[in-house]
Amino acid sequence: MFMKREIVKDIDLTKIKTMKDLTSQMTSSGGYVAKKVGDGSQILENMVKDKDCKRILSFPASLVATGTRGIIKELVKRKIFDMIITTTGTLDHDIARIYRNYYHGSFEMDDKELHKEGINREGNVLIPNESYSEILEEKVREIIEKLYNKGLRDISTHELIWEFGKSLEDEKNKEDSIVYWCYKNKIPMILPGPLDGSWGWQLYYFWQDGHKDFNLNIMKDEDAISDFIYSSDKTGALMIGGGISKHHTIWWNQFRGGLDYAVYITTAPEWDGSLSGARIREAVSWGKVREDAEFITLEGDATVILPIMIGSLLESLK
Repeated sequence: MFMKREIVKDIDLTKIKTMKDLTSQMTSSGGYVAKKVGDGSQILENMVKDKDCKRILSFPASLVATGTRGIIKELVKRKIFDMIITTTGTLDHDIARIYRNYYHGSFEMDDKELHKEGINREGNVLIPNESYSEILEEKVREIIEKLYNKGLRDISTHELIWEFGKSLEDEKNKEDSIVYWCYKNKIPMILPGPLDGSWGWQLYYFWQDGHKDFNLNIMKDEDAISDFIYSSDKTGALMIGGGISKHHTIWWNQFRGGLDYAVYITTAPEWDGSLSGARIREAVSWGKVREDAEFITLEGDATVILPIMIGSLLESLK
């Protein structure tokens, strides 16, 4: 039985002409995370090419503060995923970056000095106050007031996000925006914790400030997920990072017997019992991923792994 195993093959850079060539050779290399990236790329391709499969993309907001935002935007623009599940910070960063710039920094910078200068640090990305809280306060309030004055009183989070996307029609940078393409393609963006961020805070402040007849109806969001799950012959998910986005994705899928495809990218350790550290195989025990599903967990930085995997995927779809 041992002798039937695949042979480890060296990566030959002279034969790599495409991203698909790269991921195929990574699979054949047999070693460590490179093999997982290759295998994960193939599972992702199988999921996307399965016409009976509806697909969910889940991720945390931090990626949207980086250039990886462009990869997520492209996935939404091309309608490769049917639903997004993320955190409120995704709206914060996506909307803010339409109007203002973020900047390169380093992990080792003096945070006390940055605070004195009104600069927020997210890893090695620098976000001045005027590029975040100040512009969001201005734009979110402006948009929600217009909608309220037109008679809006009760709306789901994902429908409100579409309204924000619609409001970007005249912005020159609109096509860089994840929110804009969710609106254009009517892809629901679900925020299980919509008040946990600047965007949500502005909605709360608006409600508190004399507009208590305004209702952000999260039950309608759950209805949208329910309809999505129960109308799907198969489901698949690309889950980037853990937390509430990952959990909401696998939680809902248990009610249809589990995901048929699952690709999970994480940097979290397994030994602490956390959701973020839990490998996909653990979700099988809960019925959140099917026993016969195609699934994999990749350990590594999504800002490095995603360009390779999505580049390979897009080539395979040509």
